[in-house]
Amino acid sequence: MIVAGLDMGVQNVKVVLLKDGEILSHGMVPSGFEPEKAVEQAFQEALKKAGIACSDIKYVAATGVGVELAPRVDCKISVVSADAKAAVYMYPSARTVIDVGAEESRVIKCDEKGVVLDFALNERCAAGAGAFLEAMARALEVKLEDMGKLSLKAKGTTSISATCVIFGESDVVSLIHKQEPKHEIARAIYDALAERIVSMVHRVGLKPDVVLVGGVAKDIGFAAALKRKLETEILIPKNPEYAGALGAALYAMENLGGSRK
Repeated sequence: MIVAGLDMGVQNVKVVLLKDGEILSHGMVPSGFEPEKAVEQAFQEALKKAGIACSDIKYVAATGVGVELAPRVDCKISVVSADAKAAVYMYPSARTVIDVGAEESRVIKCDEKGVVLDFALNERCAAGAGAFLEAMARALEVKLEDMGKLSLKAKGTTSISATCVIFGESDVVSLIHKQEPKHEIARAIYDALAERIVSMVHRVGLKPDVVLVGGVAKDIGFAAALKRKLETEILIPKNPEYAGALGAALYAMENLGGSRK
């Protein structure tokens, strides 16, 4: 039985195909201004990788901030539920899930079945999401993909504010004028974002194991900062950006009465 999970993200549309509970393939394309076209392209990418036809898919579940724009789906679920389900699928010991995406972030406490027990959201504020890192990288005049590696050279001699992007940029510019080394500023940027996420973790309560998902999970600078601030190990899957789509696919499987073999 083949099912699909669709994540209508702010920056990207992602698709995960499952066959008998095992991941068959992924697909991801930029969301753009035409959601239906992006969904079609993401599905075609996943179908091509799997070597199957669209008619082979028996059920489609959708999630994501743009879920209401998802075309021709069988059910819709919340991102919080999808994240929890995916985290426990990937790591059965997962009890705290941290999802940091481009425009928002969330922390979820769940049980051994991936059922949500509590959660905290950071919405409508770029200071707690990947957009904060993008803005700070521009202010620091480094490529975002280089900032993580740069930050690992630092010793943590300075700090900035993450109460909002504007204050953060102002702090970065001030530190540049003081000729603070770029690698120290880069670490301060990651620490600021990590502190904001940690405050959300404390609202729901930290319970190991902790799993980090979302596109920002691939940033080694942020992962290192979060580990420092939480003072605990963090599990990061190979493809953290697909967690939402994977969780949706798992709900699709369950809705058809299937299970992982």
